[in-house]
Amino acid sequence: MTTSAKTRKRPATYADLEAVPPNLVAEILGGELVTHPRPRPRHGIASAALGVELGGPFQKGGGGGPGGWIFIAEPELHFGENVVVPDLAAWRRERLPVMPEEVGITVPPDWACEVLSPSTAIHDRTIKFEIYYDFGVGHLWYLDPEYKTLEVFGRSAEHWQTLKVFGGHDEVRAEPFDAISFSLGALWPYDPPPAAEGA
Repeated sequence: MTTSAKTRKRPATYADLEAVPPNLVAEILGGELVTHPRPRPRHGIASAALGVELGGPFQKGGGGGPGGWIFIAEPELHFGENVVVPDLAAWRRERLPVMPEEVGITVPPDWACEVLSPSTAIHDRTIKFEIYYDFGVGHLWYLDPEYKTLEVFGRSAEHWQTLKVFGGHDEVRAEPFDAISFSLGALWPYDPPPAAEGA
């Protein structure tokens, strides 16, 4: 047996993932078990606020939105041998007509959002970016609470393409939720409001 064969890691299994302490978030990405700490409050606040902005119009049909979507926070998605956990994901109701009873969802979401943090950004922007495309996620957003930006990606024939980038307190209208708009500043509630023009 060669040295490389002796030291080669075996692919991570779901049993490995289940053995991870509950204070960590665990995923299996390209056969590797990847763990990171639970996010800081800034991350959680931005994620929850985005869920409120989109969930009302698109899940409940309020605020002029069309309804017809199902939103799930931190769902466990099973894509082949990969187990990925986006911060938020949503499905059009017709694609997820029955409430999932199992932890692992195999139906790719129509939209996923990663809220970036220093401990997750490298995986979010590399291997998870590719996994989401390869397994048919419809739309992808990256929200960065530290830099106060939102990147919106859409599918092209071969890869993700950047559709829009918002920052600060911009008014956001972006696919697939472009039936409504919302202030990006609503996701940073501890920030002072922007100064009025001419003030």
